[in-house]
Amino acid sequence: MKLIQFLKHIGNDNSGATAVEYGLIVSLIVIAMITALQGVANETINTWSEVETASTEAMNGN
Repeated sequence: MKLIQFLKHIGNDNSGATAVEYGLIVSLIVIAMITALQGVANETINTWSEVETASTEAMNGN
């Protein structure tokens, strides 16, 4: 009898579903952050490459 009540309680519990929803929301936010940071990283790499080229040309007298 207690097992049946326990299983009914588990079946009616929605807190696990809420945790899964929050987990999905957090994972989507993390994916968006990673994508944005990759764009920033690419721009930073390009900027430092330009600085390196300009510095090399300045040191070589070009």
